[in-house]
Amino acid sequence: MATVLVVDDDEKLLKMLRRTLIYEGFDVVTATDGREALAQVEAHQPDVIVLDWLMPGLDGLGVIDRLRAAHDQTMVLMLTARDAIEDRVEGLESGADDYLVKPFAPAELLARVRALLRRSAAASAAAAEEQPLAYAGLLLDPLTRQVRRGERQFELTPTEFDLLHYLLRHPRQVLSRQQILQEVWGYDFGGDDNVLEVYVGYLRKKTEQVGEARLIQTVRGVGYVLREE
Repeated sequence: MATVLVVDDDEKLLKMLRRTLIYEGFDVVTATDGREALAQVEAHQPDVIVLDWLMPGLDGLGVIDRLRAAHDQTMVLMLTARDAIEDRVEGLESGADDYLVKPFAPAELLARVRALLRRSAAASAAAAEEQPLAYAGLLLDPLTRQVRRGERQFELTPTEFDLLHYLLRHPRQVLSRQQILQEVWGYDFGGDDNVLEVYVGYLRKKTEQVGEARLIQTVRGVGYVLREE
């Protein structure tokens, strides 16, 4: 039984989400603020965190920042009423793995939670079997989750890791946007959501330092390819 931590200062919404998730067979723990959320993570080690962005005191971004600083890679679904593209980018850039705008249908939240659980399970299973992947000086080890380019090692969020892992499994192969979304996120976000472009940007910042050539190339109108310029 997967454990889901739901964090929201709206107690009515919190109770509704708790009932919905329990009905669907999840083990649910709750918190009403960021500090309580961190305590619940330590106590219960949830498989997915459903996290409200705007909370008094320590908000959702602050919670994610502390989790990632402690090398906690638990999948996070961010909830917020802020629906501008800039807000979505900020939420994802903080280290969230998915983003859901309020108000939302319970069925959509359940679909997102299940997709995150499938991604986490698939990544764990693959890591137990796969050998390190390498291309053009870029090395990714699924077992230790270490990533480096040359002698330089850097850390990735779970979604960044999954995206780079997929690209490294298909070097020099042009991958469509739809292919990547289906493989990495488990479903298509729709044409108005630029989440893939956002994460490609994150990976480029981390894999490209001064003097290092670009490896993740854009194929206009199609998608992306991992290859040397």
